[in-house]
Amino acid sequence: MTLGEKIANLRKNKKMTQEELAGHLNISGQAISKWENDLSIPDISVLIELSELFNVSLDELLKDKKRDGLG
Repeated sequence: MTLGEKIANLRKNKKMTQEELAGHLNISGQAISKWENDLSIPDISVLIELSELFNVSLDELLKDKKRDGLG
C-alpha cells in the first residue's frame, strides 16, 4: 500500500473529508489530494502531525508492510 493510499484510508476511517484534514493541518485541500494520488508527499513535520492525528506510528505510515526484514 502506498503512502497516499494509507493517508486516504486513515482519513476515511476518521470520516473526514480532504478539506477537513487540510483544515486540521493548515494546508490546502489540493495538497491532500496530491498526497492521496501519490503525486507528492508531505513534509516530515506534516507526517508527524498525521501520525499523531491518526494515532499511528511513523513506521506504520511510511513502511511498506509487504517488505519484512532487510531484503
